[in-house]
Amino acid sequence: MSQITESPMKKISLEKVVLNMGVGKSGDVITIARKALDQISGKKSSARNAKETQRDWGVRKGEPIGAAVTVRGKDAIELAKRLFEAKGHKVNGKSFDNFGNYSFGIKEHIDIPGVKYDPQIGILGLGISITLTRPGYGVRTRSKHKARVGKKHVIKNQEAKDYLVKEFGVTIT
Repeated sequence: MSQITESPMKKISLEKVVLNMGVGKSGDVITIARKALDQISGKKSSARNAKETQRDWGVRKGEPIGAAVTVRGKDAIELAKRLFEAKGHKVNGKSFDNFGNYSFGIKEHIDIPGVKYDPQIGILGLGISITLTRPGYGVRTRSKHKARVGKKHVIKNQEAKDYLVKEFGVTIT
């Protein structure tokens, strides 16, 4: 009897978790958002600048309007578990794309386990993007001889859902 084994190059893993808070204006609110992200992730967050001027909203190009932090490795896995716990281990099936990414939002950051209410910060919402990867995906981002990932190697929508169900025990609605 021959046993069908999956190629080690097909193994899916968690690449990164990106937390983002779009505040819409610069000043003290950026500092508060960065403090909240630092508290959630345990990493140092950075301010994100406006890419273009929006006169109707009073936003100038280059002005800080948000904060974000990227978490990788074992810390990302632990953070993803806490974030899924905050959502009740339920994920929306429509929030997956066809390249191994899953995005969702949390309305109150104090819902995340391990985060306590701080009157100086208040209650803020945030957006979360989880990126999955396979060995060989580095060809897209390397500095020399960038290349596309082949069609058969791209993480499909259903594969990403199966990975999250298996690794994090979430249910897809």
